[in-house]
Amino acid sequence: MIQVKNLSRQYGKFTAVDSVSFDIAGGEVVGLLGHNGAGKSTIMRMLSGYLEPSSGSISVNDVTLENDPDDVQQTLGYLPENLPIYPEMMVADYLDYAATLKGIDSSKRSAAVREAIIATDLEARALDITGALSRGLKQRVGVAQAILGSPRLLILDEPTNGLDPGQTESMRQLIRKIANRATVILSTHIMQEVEAVCDRVLVLSNGKLILNGLLADLKASDNMLLRTCDSVAELPRYLAQLPQVSTASRTQCDDNHCDYLITLRSGTDHDTAANNICQTVVNAGARLYSLQPVVRDLDTIFRQATTLTETSDAS
Repeated sequence: MIQVKNLSRQYGKFTAVDSVSFDIAGGEVVGLLGHNGAGKSTIMRMLSGYLEPSSGSISVNDVTLENDPDDVQQTLGYLPENLPIYPEMMVADYLDYAATLKGIDSSKRSAAVREAIIATDLEARALDITGALSRGLKQRVGVAQAILGSPRLLILDEPTNGLDPGQTESMRQLIRKIANRATVILSTHIMQEVEAVCDRVLVLSNGKLILNGLLADLKASDNMLLRTCDSVAELPRYLAQLPQVSTASRTQCDDNHCDYLITLRSGTDHDTAANNICQTVVNAGARLYSLQPVVRDLDTIFRQATTLTETSDAS
C-alpha cells in the first residue's frame, strides 16, 4: 500500500526527518509515535503531499507521489492537527465545500457528504453552525472531511488532541470503524491511543525511525511469572534445567504460595516452554496456581527505545 524510502526533510540546516524508510500494508492501522519535535507531523505532511520532501520517495499503490500527486491524493484523506474549519458555515455546507476542493464530481458530491456524515454520526448536527460545536464534534467534522470519497488511506494527526475522556472513546470507536475499509496512520504522542486501535508502531526520535514492529510482538517479552505452593524448595533448580529456560528465580514467598520470575532463552517457543514448565511443577510435586507471560506496556517500550537512542546520540 505505502512505501517510504529514505525520506528526509530539512529546514535550512535543521533536519526534521532523517532518511526514514518503512512499508505499510493495506488494511493496517499504524501508530506513529514520538516526542514533540520528533518529526511526526512533518512526515504526515509529506505523506499527504502538503509538504515536499528534501529527498527520498513516497509511493502509494505503486504510484509515486512526486510523479503523480493528484492520483495519490485522490486515494487519501488527511486530518491535520489543527484543521481549519469555517465557523460561520453549517456542517453539511462545509463538507460539501471540502468535497468540491477534493475534486469529487458534482454528481457524486451529495452522496459522498451524506456517507461521511452517517459514518461519523453527525446526522443530528448536519445543519449546525460549525463554530458552535464542541471540540469533540469539531474533531468529528474533521474526520468526516478526511473520509469524503472513501479514501483507501487515512492520515490522522493527533485526532484526540484536547478531547475529554468520553469524546476520546467516541473517537477511538470511530477510528476502529473506519479501519474496516481503509489503511490508517495515526500520529500521536498518547500511548493509550495506539494501544487501543493500532496493529503496528513506528517510533521516531530526533527525526529518525528507531522502532518499527507489530504491537503484539513489541509488548511480548521472554519473561514468565509462575505461582506455585511453597512445598518444593528445589523447584528453581528443576526449572533452570529446562532447555527453554535461561534463569528461574524465586521473587516472593509466604505461607501459602511462592512466585518465580522465569526468563526464557531468546527464540524459544513460548507455548512449548509453558507446557514444559507446567509439567516440571507437577512432576516435582508442587501445586500449579498460575503461569502467565510478562507483557510490557507501550509506554515502557517507548521510553526504552528513545532513551537508548538519545544516549547513543549523546555519545
